[in-house]
Amino acid sequence: MTTLIAGVALWWAAHLFKRLAPAARAKLGEPGKGIFAVLIVISVVLMVLGYRAADGPVYWGRDPMWVGINNLLMLLAFYFYAASGAKGAKIWLGTKVRHPQLTGFSIWAVAHLLVNGDLPSFVLFGGLLSWAIVEVLLINIQDGPWERPPRAPFKKEVVAIVITLVIYAVVMGIHYALGVTPWG
Repeated sequence: MTTLIAGVALWWAAHLFKRLAPAARAKLGEPGKGIFAVLIVISVVLMVLGYRAADGPVYWGRDPMWVGINNLLMLLAFYFYAASGAKGAKIWLGTKVRHPQLTGFSIWAVAHLLVNGDLPSFVLFGGLLSWAIVEVLLINIQDGPWERPPRAPFKKEVVAIVITLVIYAVVMGIHYALGVTPWG
């Protein structure tokens, strides 16, 4: 469990550093991007290794109903990610939600908590959900009011939906290949 907690803590630290210490981050300049990218990769490795090795009490399991809801939420989470990807003009959802990527990340965490009711999942997915919420709050405080971006042409919306479905299928295939059945 220590490795898992260290991974989540490093994720928090690496992502929040520029929000909590902007002057120190600015001093690092361009090389700082590489340093923090490496720290984030290390945090992911620690979380994966820690989660796979962690043990703890189980409060609920994979009920077929929750698996179905998880799958629908994951599709929505990927669509939120697609909405965050476009530069400049945004697809429909990107004009309605200020933080589509962090919102998608939060939906991902909640979806995984629905089907993983054990202590290591609370640490991993609950810890990452908490980070995403804190990140949204800090961004809102630091950046002030949000101006809605212009709406992208309908063609971009169709492309985003297709990409969402393809990524969704790929991620489900990866889960299946790793021995985690994503279907109920």
